[in-house]
Amino acid sequence: MKVIARLNDLRISPRKVRLLRKSIEGIDVNETLTNLRNIVKRSSSPLEKLVRSAIANAENNFGLDKNNLYVFEIQIGEGTKMKRWLPRAYGRATPVVKRNSNVVLVLEERVEGKNRKSKEQLEKEKKEREENRKKMEQKIMKEREQAEDIKKVEKDNMQSKKETVKKESKKTQKSGWMNKVFRRKSM
Repeated sequence: MKVIARLNDLRISPRKVRLLRKSIEGIDVNETLTNLRNIVKRSSSPLEKLVRSAIANAENNFGLDKNNLYVFEIQIGEGTKMKRWLPRAYGRATPVVKRNSNVVLVLEERVEGKNRKSKEQLEKEKKEREENRKKMEQKIMKEREQAEDIKKVEKDNMQSKKETVKKESKKTQKSGWMNKVFRRKSM
C-alpha cells in the first residue's frame, strides 16, 4: 500500500532540495531519518518532518508497521516563484527570482501486509487516544480554575492590605497649615 505526503511551497529552490534525493530514495524509513538528521543541508530538516508526517499517516490512517516501510519515490518539483527587483547602478534594476519547491513523498511496504493492524484495532486505538485527550483537557481545565481561584484570593488580600495601609497613612498625617509650610523632603 502506498502512502503519500506532500510539502508545498518549501522556500528552498528545487535544485538544492534534489541534492538529498539519493540519500532518501529506496531506503528504509528509519535509515532515512538518521541520514537526514546527519546531513548538513538546509533542506534536510523540512524533509525529515515530511518523512515523519508520512510515517504518522501510515500508522494512524492505514495501520501499517513503521519497520516495514521504505521510501518508494520522492518527487521534487518547482513551486511558485517570487519575482523581486534589485536596484543597480545608473537607476537600473535587476530581476531576482526566489524559487519555491513542491515535494511529494511516497512510502510503500517492503512485505505487503506484514504486521498490518485491522480496522477494529485502529478504531480501538483512536477511541483510547480520544479518551486520553478528553482526560487531559479536563485536567487542564481544573488546573486553570484552581489558578483563577488562587488569583482571586491573592487579589482580595492585596486590596485589603491596601485599604489598611491607606487607613494607617491617614492616621499618621497631621492636619493643619503648619505641616504644609514646614514639610521636609525625605532623603
